[in-house]
Amino acid sequence: MPLSLDDKWIWDSWYAHDGQRWHGYFLQADKSLGDPDLRHFNVSQGHAVSDDLVNWEHKGTCLRPAPKPAWDDTTTWTGSVIEGPDGVWHLFYTGGGSAENGLYQRIGHATSTDMHSWERIGSGLCLDLEGPNAVHYEAEMQVGFWPDRAMRDPFVMKDPEGDGYLMYFTARAPGIEEANAGGAIGFATSPDLYEWTLQPPVFVGDYGQLEVPQAFEIKGRWYCLFCTADIHWSEERKAKAGVPPVTGNHYLVGDGPRGSWRVAPGFLDGDLPCYRYAARVLMTETGPVLMGFRDGGKEAFGGYVMDPVPLEIDGDGQLRIGKAG
Repeated sequence: MPLSLDDKWIWDSWYAHDGQRWHGYFLQADKSLGDPDLRHFNVSQGHAVSDDLVNWEHKGTCLRPAPKPAWDDTTTWTGSVIEGPDGVWHLFYTGGGSAENGLYQRIGHATSTDMHSWERIGSGLCLDLEGPNAVHYEAEMQVGFWPDRAMRDPFVMKDPEGDGYLMYFTARAPGIEEANAGGAIGFATSPDLYEWTLQPPVFVGDYGQLEVPQAFEIKGRWYCLFCTADIHWSEERKAKAGVPPVTGNHYLVGDGPRGSWRVAPGFLDGDLPCYRYAARVLMTETGPVLMGFRDGGKEAFGGYVMDPVPLEIDGDGQLRIGKAG
């Protein structure tokens, strides 16, 4: 059974396992809006739990935009959840404020002991494009060039090469003439999940945006899943890909969690109109699976998270979608 609600659209989702069951978090908006394109600025975060990633028990809304005025009083978009060393759970999320019409994105931070009732740390603001490494990012909105100031979709994981934590996020690089060649995966580090240092991006190029990045390792190989649209392929990527532009989920191949990263050949999971978007890889007892929301385009928007499908690795280390069931 898909992760769905009768009265709400669901789209981007992210997951955490508490040792007994899965917790799914997702963006949601009321279907009474009529137009699914309006969902992005009428958003809250929902929470559900499952033993098998197929049958879900909904727990309700777990985070909303803050009361005005606040840096995140308009949007609380995609994030990730991770357990700290003391058993406290940490939610990192995307925020946007009414002062900038929701177009300047920043990273927020909240904590919980029950994985549902989230409390912002101070104002909630965790990381912005500032400091010495901000020069590596498109830190101001480029009106007429790109529609927002991109800093969203944080994915946080323990550093497998040290004692701290790593954050990957959707960003853009400055000074690139072709808008669709300026997409970047931003990077930050922390010793404790509370104090974060902005680092240079770990990848730049090929697409105008690489949304919902997720780094993971399978059998000693490093991958970084992302999603993008057919209209955001660079001219160079179109020439190199070997397949026509589509919308969906693809990945980078890396030498380690910090890279270097390169775009895998072809395209993992795409179609026109888009079939599945904003996918995540989850490591289950039977192997890695992929979960993303049913898109279908504006005229046939699904608005629910599809059941998991197996993610397989061929002999060359390339990922591919397996057969469900």
